[in-house]
Amino acid sequence: MPTTTKLQLWELRAEFALRLATLYGNEVPAYNTLVDVSREVNEDFIRRNGQHAERLGSVERVTAERHGAIRVGSPKELAQVARIFAAFGMNPVGFYDLRDASKSSVPVVSTAFRPIDEQELARNPFRVFTSMLAHDDRRFFDEETQHQLEAFIGARTLFPDELLDLADKSAAEGGLDEGEAERLLDLATASFKLSPTPVDHDWYFKLEAISAVAADIGGVPSTHINHLTPRVLDIDDLYARMQARGITMIDEIQGPPNWERPDVLLRQTSFRALAEERTFRHADGGIRPGSLRVRFGEVEQRGIALTEKGRNLYDRMVAEVDTWLAASPAGRTRAEIAEQVWRKHLPDTERELALQDLAYFTYRPANPAAAPRTGSATLRELVETGALVPEPIVYEDFLPRSAAGIFQSNLTDDGSRDDGQAGTSYDINRLSEVLGRRIHDPHELYSAQRSTSLVQAERALGVTITDLPFQH
Repeated sequence: MPTTTKLQLWELRAEFALRLATLYGNEVPAYNTLVDVSREVNEDFIRRNGQHAERLGSVERVTAERHGAIRVGSPKELAQVARIFAAFGMNPVGFYDLRDASKSSVPVVSTAFRPIDEQELARNPFRVFTSMLAHDDRRFFDEETQHQLEAFIGARTLFPDELLDLADKSAAEGGLDEGEAERLLDLATASFKLSPTPVDHDWYFKLEAISAVAADIGGVPSTHINHLTPRVLDIDDLYARMQARGITMIDEIQGPPNWERPDVLLRQTSFRALAEERTFRHADGGIRPGSLRVRFGEVEQRGIALTEKGRNLYDRMVAEVDTWLAASPAGRTRAEIAEQVWRKHLPDTERELALQDLAYFTYRPANPAAAPRTGSATLRELVETGALVPEPIVYEDFLPRSAAGIFQSNLTDDGSRDDGQAGTSYDINRLSEVLGRRIHDPHELYSAQRSTSLVQAERALGVTITDLPFQH
């Protein structure tokens, strides 16, 4: 009797990422250029830096790595998206409130779906940043517009029942056989394809006057990929090469500055949103061509994950940069000021980032003979003698201000908002309720990874590690 091959979650995830890349490349050809330039930059970086280039991930992982972004309009749609991504072994991680992360009108709250297991991340780290429209937030939408949004969004169907049923089965059984896997992938990919259905002109542009992001979510009949992001090892090199090819980039790279010391968190940039042909249905019933600028090509460079202590320092440094920039003479850039601030506050080495509890590392036993024979030793002693080697944990998540900065840089205007009104309260717990499943705290995931490595190190070295700057 013939056997049926079952595709595991990571295999489904890898194929899903490939299919979305093909889809998006066909819809936005400049994305293919971005991927080609990213590959060139990575190959040259590896050639220059050898094995050190793989310090934050293998060449295979970095080359395959993508993060996507989608937007949905309601709690129901967000809960359905969670079911779909669960079919690919992707869990909600982190809460991001973009409403106050920018001066522009960006009325969304977000989470990111990604693998959470270290081995699953190594196999395929596909992640999708997913935003939900906060249509009940009075700073952006009056009561009439809120009700219109709820009616419009409530009348559409983004994901067919067959897709949701297959997704639930894949999540429950840890994969699907080939036939069902093919059907799941076909349906899931098609759900994120740009719809040819004409857009209601007056409704779309009513929303766009409030927020281009709101119009892209609540003014169209379906969802779609907003961007698909390759990972690059030298984002400054990529930025220069894209400009040399005549592609207009946003004004600056978002996130930490470029410097020769350890990279932390996430740096992002994008080419500007391009005009895409769409058809519009007008009030007279006529259907006529037009265009929208809502999708852009983002690229990212990932660094080391910061601890909560490190993130607090990061936030203080960002605030200091803002203060300096406001008081600086014209001509000084944010990047120049940020580099000065970073040099003032951040340690020079990965070792000190680890020992000062500013960033997350795992600890690999490297020279057991160097460990003290007293039965206990401090983490600093073990690291400085070479008995333990700190190895950085890659930041797998996102920065609200950077995400909002990318959005803002691709908007035609800032939209409108009334900050005299009270905003709707959202946090990680409320969004978890919306999803019907727990949103993981990224710090808990990184901390658990570090703690596991220390327990294993104690066993391997036969010592108790004391005076930790954190608990494990």
